[in-house]
Amino acid sequence: MDEYKYISKSEADTIAIAENIESEKFPGMVICLNGELGSGKTVFTKGFASSLGIEETITSPTFNIIKEYSDGELPLYHMDVYRLEKNIESTGLLDYFDKDGVVIIEWANLIKDYLPEERLDIFFKVTEEDKRIIKLVPYGEKYEEICEDVL
Repeated sequence: MDEYKYISKSEADTIAIAENIESEKFPGMVICLNGELGSGKTVFTKGFASSLGIEETITSPTFNIIKEYSDGELPLYHMDVYRLEKNIESTGLLDYFDKDGVVIIEWANLIKDYLPEERLDIFFKVTEEDKRIIKLVPYGEKYEEICEDVL
């Protein structure tokens, strides 16, 4: 499986990669974000949402678990599963994978057994120079093509 790496030197760089990925969006897209606190997950989501045309302020849905934004080109379902307890089936989160929008999940590694087979995993790592190493790991042909097109 291929991995794609991108070095982000600023929030603007992280937003730019999000905008590039957004330009390849499709209904049912699932993007899984992983990385420590402050590594760029919500910044990425803000960039993606902005290029979808969503004007609402994007904040991490830590206590809501999911926020829905429907005023863009496609609906955006922004999830933060950090505080999610064990019984994920009862939350209704899995139903979002079958909707016609884009799902972005922060801390997705915590629910990896429930993620769809085809998806884009993105890992954020903060370097000593306060840069971000952004690693994209595509699962499925559509996601491979996105990585080839944007990087």
